[in-house]
Amino acid sequence: MAPYSYDEFRRVLRRLGFEKIRSGKHEIWRKVLPDGTILRVALSHKHGRDIPKWLFYELLRQAGIDEATFRKLLRR
Repeated sequence: MAPYSYDEFRRVLRRLGFEKIRSGKHEIWRKVLPDGTILRVALSHKHGRDIPKWLFYELLRQAGIDEATFRKLLRR
């Protein structure tokens, strides 16, 4: 797995329809699904830095996607 940056993750969140609702110690991104489920992703402010591998997979889980979907959206 190639390391991904926080900026790349933000780009994918926007493409998925997430919106930034708060920016304090961390940015909080939210998306409301059609069934009313709310997905929340807490993302660090570390622009341009690589996301540690363990954290990358946790962020994918929070966003409700897998790595293949992430890569596909990143290439768009």
